[in-house]
Amino acid sequence: MIDLLSAFGLVLVIEGALYALFPGFMRRAAKAALEMPENQMRIGALATAGVGIIVVWLARGM
Repeated sequence: MIDLLSAFGLVLVIEGALYALFPGFMRRAAKAALEMPENQMRIGALATAGVGIIVVWLARGM
C-alpha cells in the first residue's frame, strides 16, 4: 500500500512540475486531448499503461 501511495504522490509531483515549468505547453496539450478522437486516446492510454507496467516490472526485478 505504501508503494501505491508513493507512486500516486510521484505522479502528482511530476504533473505539478510540468504545469509549473511549462504552462503554455500543458494548456496546448490539454486542448489537443479534448479534440482527439476517443478511440485514438484510448489506444494511446493503453500503450502508455503497457509501457508503465514494463517499467515497473523491470524496476522491481532489479
